[in-house]
Amino acid sequence: MILHTLIDYEILRVIWWALLGVLLIGFALTDGFDMGVGALLPFVAKTDVERRVAINTVGPVWEGNQVWFILGGGAIFAAWPPLYAVSFSGFYLAMFAVLSALILRPVAFKYRSKRDDPRWRSTWDWALFVGGAAPALLFGVAVGNVLLGVPFHLTPDLMPMYDGTYYGKFLGLLRPFALLAGVVSLSMLVMHGAAWLSLKAEGPVAERARTIGVRAGMVAAGGYALAGLWMAFGIDGFSLTGDVVRDGPSNPLYSEVARGGTWLSAYLERPWIIFAPVMGFAGIGLAVRGLQAGREVSTLLWSKMAIAGIIASVGLTMFPFILPSTVDPTSSLTVWDASSSHLTLFVMLVATAIFMPLILLYTAWVYKVLWGKVTEDDVNGNSHSLY
Repeated sequence: MILHTLIDYEILRVIWWALLGVLLIGFALTDGFDMGVGALLPFVAKTDVERRVAINTVGPVWEGNQVWFILGGGAIFAAWPPLYAVSFSGFYLAMFAVLSALILRPVAFKYRSKRDDPRWRSTWDWALFVGGAAPALLFGVAVGNVLLGVPFHLTPDLMPMYDGTYYGKFLGLLRPFALLAGVVSLSMLVMHGAAWLSLKAEGPVAERARTIGVRAGMVAAGGYALAGLWMAFGIDGFSLTGDVVRDGPSNPLYSEVARGGTWLSAYLERPWIIFAPVMGFAGIGLAVRGLQAGREVSTLLWSKMAIAGIIASVGLTMFPFILPSTVDPTSSLTVWDASSSHLTLFVMLVATAIFMPLILLYTAWVYKVLWGKVTEDDVNGNSHSLY
């Protein structure tokens, strides 16, 4: 018996759909508070010392946290090649903007303390703000566009084709619902960054972070609720019609897809998935209460629960769709027709089973070593540190 046949192709596809969600959630939980702190920096820190305190709360860990982003991109490339081809080419300008912001962030980290000039440091502090706020916003805009559907179709030889001009594809992403999703993403990660600063900083920085974090949490909850209502009454969903072959070859054109109804019909078909939005709302509420009460560790954990629930709700609501097409619904990519081969998914799963625990153990060890608050005395005692 060939080893990879021990796990059915259908099951492997679902496993890798779930693992992709885990990687995206892992990125949001870890690098999310880095971006949140960057977005908060100009508002929670008024002096250079306070800004250095805020920066040094994430300075030792932000590079490691970006591993989840790289793993997510690698998983899309290897496990879902059609998704990689369609999304990375169609969203090219948006992804270029995200990567530019993410590249700007490490440059700002490395250069802000090279000179004592206040203008120099202020410039790089605003660069850190852009490097945190822009990706947080654009990631949400991308998720909003996935829910709306993307204007592409596949040719008979599976080449993706997009409607509109090249630059119009970027501007076309800035649709009202997508912008709302971007606001939810940004406010959610600002709340997460505030929870992190509440844990890692003290004094005025932590107090200001709590105040802004409470407001951001309220915006996130309101925006998330509004997005749900919008999806229920203003956005057409997608559904598979006819016979669905879950273990057949990966060719989206073999599937029959219809557009209409609502995405939220998934909650009638699979009522158990209601746990995800409940986690989202409950996590936000408990995180806001924790920020108001000055609690630290539990507040960060509730914030993580909110993020996990909100992101999971998107994937569970859309399942089995990964990237629907508004131009030709038949070209929509689903879990059943957009994956790599059976053998590829199995080999990747074995590698993941070996290396993922190592990554988690190393990450846990790093956070244990770096546990504790960053104080003004710490940064004042090392005025020429990297940050």
